Amino acid sequence: MELGLPLFPGIKFPTSRNTVLARSSPNNLSQFSSNASSSTSISVKPPTKTVPGKPEADVVVIGSGIGGLCCAGLLARYNQDVLVLESHDLPGGAAHSFEIKGYKFDSGPSLFSGFQSRGPQANPLAQVLDALGESIPCAKYDSWMVYIPEAEFLSRIGPTEFLKDLEKHASRNAVQEWKKLLEAILPLSAAAMALPPLSIRGDLGVISTAAARYAPSLLKSFVEMGPQGAFGAPKLLRPFSEIMDSLELRDPFIRNWVDLLAFLLAGVKSNGILSAEMVYMFAEWYKPGCTLEYPLNGSGAIIDALVRGIQKFGGRISLGSHVEKIIVENGKATGVKLKGGQFIRAKMAIVSNASMWDTLNLLPKDKLPKSYIDRVKTTPQCESFMHLHLGFDAEDVREDLGIHHIVVNEWERGVDADQNVVLISVPSVLSPNLAPPGKHVLHAYTPGTEPFELWEGLDRRSAEYKNLKLNDQR
Repeated sequence: MELGLPLFPGIKFPTSRNTVLARSSPNNLSQFSSNASSSTSISVKPPTKTVPGKPEADVVVIGSGIGGLCCAGLLARYNQDVLVLESHDLPGGAAHSFEIKGYKFDSGPSLFSGFQSRGPQANPLAQVLDALGESIPCAKYDSWMVYIPEAEFLSRIGPTEFLKDLEKHASRNAVQEWKKLLEAILPLSAAAMALPPLSIRGDLGVISTAAARYAPSLLKSFVEMGPQGAFGAPKLLRPFSEIMDSLELRDPFIRNWVDLLAFLLAGVKSNGILSAEMVYMFAEWYKPGCTLEYPLNGSGAIIDALVRGIQKFGGRISLGSHVEKIIVENGKATGVKLKGGQFIRAKMAIVSNASMWDTLNLLPKDKLPKSYIDRVKTTPQCESFMHLHLGFDAEDVREDLGIHHIVVNEWERGVDADQNVVLISVPSVLSPNLAPPGKHVLHAYTPGTEPFELWEGLDRRSAEYKNLKLNDQR
């Protein structure tokens, strides 16, 4: 697929050598399981047709993404018998890592911060790891390369560095609007920090959660932030674009840059992300002495640590255990049926880390309120992304290559337009053990934004599928 880029501008990759390894992955990663292995160093039993051990648990967790593993880890930590059922042959969901011929790749996220923070206002994942007695060694950095229509420059996080970029590459008005934005939202960071992201929910339950557990710290924060911050705090659970609109921020560069930050954080523009997430990010990225972090050994190190924590406290993980349906008896979810026919009883609860649409398909439709079914069916899904994983020769590559490179072709099309923004990560710059000596690994992804209906129902072996894929790559 052509990315429509000035191919990685400013990044001097060798052009006279063939790529060592290339893999594009628009589909599920399991198609590569025959020649790919996890880079995980933990002991997880290989896939089996039946779950080993007793076919029951206090809580059954469907899916081993980061959310499912965090949930299972905390349950195990607080003495619940928990069993995680994972359909894939590797744990981690979208955050799992895999290895091919000595190259270790992240399948998903590569931008991290806050792993070393501690306390109630720490990164939520850091809080979970702390509870499990686990830690993740990280390399620290504070910048990424930006390739945008206006310029190519090294962007640094911190309270003042970006103002210099705005003065040089944008306008005086952009500088003033950025200052106005920071002045408005940084007071809100006290509330965002006092209300840990672990407690942020998208339903009315947030009221009881916040009031019951965090009322003292919230009250203290409201006093400290003054009237401006206190009156703005309710906006934390609204889209961040509403804060931008209320401040009458109209400078195109500022609006585009904030959309790009939201896209880096959550894969959506500022009108699709909660203000609390963005305010939390601003507080972390634009405070004195701030840094970004990359886990040594890649994102797989996060999964390793969570799995170790689960197993340390007696929890179990079963790979290759595809849940076919959730069994509901007398209005209560009592267990799950696996694809092979085995029944696993859940004595207390079932937690689904699958998507809401996949979870809906696991449940008996006659047991669910129509309002819930309609809400799930009408919830829009994120558009598709194309991922590209490369292993390449590091000889003649500049020493200051840097881990992240962000390319925007045209602001006018929007950061979520197909093949308009490309995010490139070369994590072996910070963690050399991810590639063989003298080599690098690269993970790039770009919005594909193709409707799934084009591919739905096609046989991957058919001429129609191959022709469509060929046309899509041109």
